[in-house]
Amino acid sequence: MPLPRVLLACVVCCCSVLLTRCYEDQLEVNYADTYDNYNEIAEEKEPESNQQEVVPTTATACKTPECNKWDKLFTMLENSQMKENMLLQYADNIIKVELQSLRGEMLQFVANYAGGCSSAVDNAGRRLALQLEMKLAQATERMKEVNAEQRAHQEALLQQLVGSARAQSARLSKLESTCLSGGLSKDRRSDRAVQEVTADESGQLEKSLTAMATDLQKARVQLDRSLRSAERHFLPSGCEMALLFPMRSRRIYAAVTPDADMGLRSFTVCLWAKVREALNKTVLFSYGSKRNPFEIQLVLSGQSALLTVGGEAHLVQAGDAVADGQWSHLCATWSSEEGLAALWVNGVRAASSTGVAEGHVLPDGGTMNLGQEKNGCCSFGFDSGSDPKLAFAGKMTGVNLWDRVLGDEEIFQNAQQEGSCSSRGNVVGWGVSEIIPHGGAQYIN
Repeated sequence: MPLPRVLLACVVCCCSVLLTRCYEDQLEVNYADTYDNYNEIAEEKEPESNQQEVVPTTATACKTPECNKWDKLFTMLENSQMKENMLLQYADNIIKVELQSLRGEMLQFVANYAGGCSSAVDNAGRRLALQLEMKLAQATERMKEVNAEQRAHQEALLQQLVGSARAQSARLSKLESTCLSGGLSKDRRSDRAVQEVTADESGQLEKSLTAMATDLQKARVQLDRSLRSAERHFLPSGCEMALLFPMRSRRIYAAVTPDADMGLRSFTVCLWAKVREALNKTVLFSYGSKRNPFEIQLVLSGQSALLTVGGEAHLVQAGDAVADGQWSHLCATWSSEEGLAALWVNGVRAASSTGVAEGHVLPDGGTMNLGQEKNGCCSFGFDSGSDPKLAFAGKMTGVNLWDRVLGDEEIFQNAQQEGSCSSRGNVVGWGVSEIIPHGGAQYIN
């Protein structure tokens, strides 16, 4: 409760007590009189103690000094409360004006410096992107240097092993000639000359053969290790990169964007594949539309390769096409006019069939994927329903697609271990067409 109100309550109580003591009868106080000086209480003399107070007998206005004092006091209290309210209103108005002024200044500050802040943030982002690109380029160069050093070390080791093998071969040849010459001369010698061969010479010969066998065994172990290491990092056909599918998953695949119209009447698709383990159906290459998800499928079933065109009813199968952990070159050809489809394994025709989707035309606008099949909708996703058992796990490179049937010599050249990765298909070209890995698939060198 504010202080003036407390004081007012106290004053009212005191006034009631005084009036009760002064008057025995009911009094009517008239406040109609006006006072010139409300803020001043005149000091009036107290009546002498020997004089008696005149008590009015009728209900008239209070004319005693005590009444005048209290009326003025009430008026002053009311005026002070009004002044307090006025001061509070004035302070409230000042605060509102100051807040509005501060808001205007803040808006002006934001309008003046917002553009500068955004440009500074943009510049900082660009500098960070440039630094990241420089770091990535430096890391790439270091990796290339490390790979070059490793290749040089492997070549030096192979040269050392080859030199050691040649030396051991020369020693074996010399030993063989010595033994043969000793055998020929043995017939000509007499029994006495044969007996002159001492036990020491036999021991030395046995030690020499044992040492040679030990050296050859060590050389063989080192050569096997080097060959396994080189095979693990080997990419066929001079290819500089490959797609790695680390595991079977419905979300791990690579989406291919053809460079030409897919409304084809014939095609040839070729690729290199190194499968980790082929199950009953492992998808390598797939193309499908909304109407038919199985327009083209090149799959593995165990060690066999299968090709379907226009659906699973049109099937070509080649056995012993791949081996787990080894690179294999696969090509599939098809012609609508003749209905002839064929499978090629490492440059050699392995299987062919007639009447495969004869007269069929592949529809344009479908979806092409590597490592997983299309499942009847337009894209892959978390609820796509793709089967992880159909996914490919391993490495893939040299994927090309032509709108014609290649000849035997062209397919044979593409299957060679050196230089064939420079060949490019006119519908999908390896290293030229857009092939985007998803879900953990990635490019490796």
